[in-house]
Amino acid sequence: MTDKPLVHVVDDDEAIRRSISFLLRTSGYATTLYGSGKEFLSSLSKLERGCILLDVRMPDMDGMEVQQRLREAGVMLPVIIMTGHGDVDMAVRAMKAGASDFIEKPFEKDVLLGALDSARQRLEADNLLDARCEDARARLNILTPRERDVLKGMVDGLPNKTIAYDLGISPRTVEIHRANLMQKLGVQSLSEALRIAFTARLFDESGNDETNLAERG
Repeated sequence: MTDKPLVHVVDDDEAIRRSISFLLRTSGYATTLYGSGKEFLSSLSKLERGCILLDVRMPDMDGMEVQQRLREAGVMLPVIIMTGHGDVDMAVRAMKAGASDFIEKPFEKDVLLGALDSARQRLEADNLLDARCEDARARLNILTPRERDVLKGMVDGLPNKTIAYDLGISPRTVEIHRANLMQKLGVQSLSEALRIAFTARLFDESGNDETNLAERG
């Protein structure tokens, strides 16, 4: 069993795909090969976790659009952009959009393996964050819907009176819910409760309770 991640190679040039695959397999990596961005995106529903080696210039759909579609689909795997000479500006834009690295063709083996090693470290860090997120969400599952409402107000930095007004309950009731949720979470301070909520990614940027949405969906 290898600790090296699967590498998804997306390039319209069959010779390059085979060459990269051979290089990676002889270095201990497993690979899956895709001849176009559309082919790759069509496999998202069954995409295995790993790194993505993505050519920036392809017919029909270039690497920039593929990367955008990945983000829209919530796929946050590390992306390494492959560019040709003169495509550095596109690589810079790709990195600003979240790509972890870029390499210029033709590239040396050590350059590719170095980029993949950095992507592997990022992937391992993401895996650790995901594990912590799941653990925090498990702890939050014992809260009642009203206690989550109060926690949402705490995450937003609202005082008890404002939380009470927004929820149509008394400040005293908010205090009770707050005390109960902190007891259930086994925390002694506001910062500890907030840390669990942030780690669990309980509330998205639009203010929705992701835990509730998951339960409803």
